[in-house]
Amino acid sequence: MAHHHKLKIGVMGSASGPQIEDPVAREKARKLGNEIAKRGYIFINGACPGLPNDALLGAKEFNGFTVGISPAFSEYEHINEYKSPHAHNMIIYTGLGFMERDIINIRSSDAVVLIGGGIGTLNEFTIAYDEGRCIGIVTNSGGISNNIPHVVQELCQREMPPNLVMDDDPAKLLDKIEIVVKAYPIPIKEDGRIRDAHPVPKKRAEM
Repeated sequence: MAHHHKLKIGVMGSASGPQIEDPVAREKARKLGNEIAKRGYIFINGACPGLPNDALLGAKEFNGFTVGISPAFSEYEHINEYKSPHAHNMIIYTGLGFMERDIINIRSSDAVVLIGGGIGTLNEFTIAYDEGRCIGIVTNSGGISNNIPHVVQELCQREMPPNLVMDDDPAKLLDKIEIVVKAYPIPIKEDGRIRDAHPVPKKRAEM
């Protein structure tokens, strides 16, 4: 189905830990935000610090429209309890905490991009994978993002889906995402483990 609205790109990754101190990962995150904004897409993240916030600041450099999906109940809780940034154009206060917030974050995005990442990002990846969401991986950014094929194929004995693309260049990654979002609509069923009436072809796109 053709998109008649601006593409919504969710950026997920390390909010804490060693990756957020890595200058290479931080620069990739900033460039990712730059590219999302320059293409006129809507930027979404979990309204958290770390690499997703570096990407947010990159999007703001090019006047991108940004949305944060906060785990907090209110602006006060977001700032004072979660100690999270609030430079977005719009923040949705879910009051659901981190894990349930992740589901809203993913389902609000046409495609999700992972950069760096630890346990929380792995949770976001598995939700997006099971629900058939288009996924982009910024490779060579540390953490989970460096190990997705190992996790999927070797540890979980699952296939790499054709709507999962990888690149260490944020601009080239978004080029690939544009292709797979059009080629592989989100399944009707919310759980990708249920066989859909129009399953995604098993053959991966050559990218």
